[in-house]
Amino acid sequence: MTNTIKIQRAIKGLTQDSLAKEIKVSRQTINSIEKNRYVPSTVLALKISKVFGKSVNEIFELEEGD
Repeated sequence: MTNTIKIQRAIKGLTQDSLAKEIKVSRQTINSIEKNRYVPSTVLALKISKVFGKSVNEIFELEEGD
């Protein structure tokens, strides 16, 4: 699964830490999601999409084989 969280953060002027605090996770969790080392739960993906005002599909995209 790929994502555009880093891009979305830049557009909104958010740091990993500020996004993490807003959705109540660690900065390391945000970092791991951005680097595709961790796939977020449905609830977490929905929280992230809400922060950016985008649909989950606009932020996360399945790759072949997912």
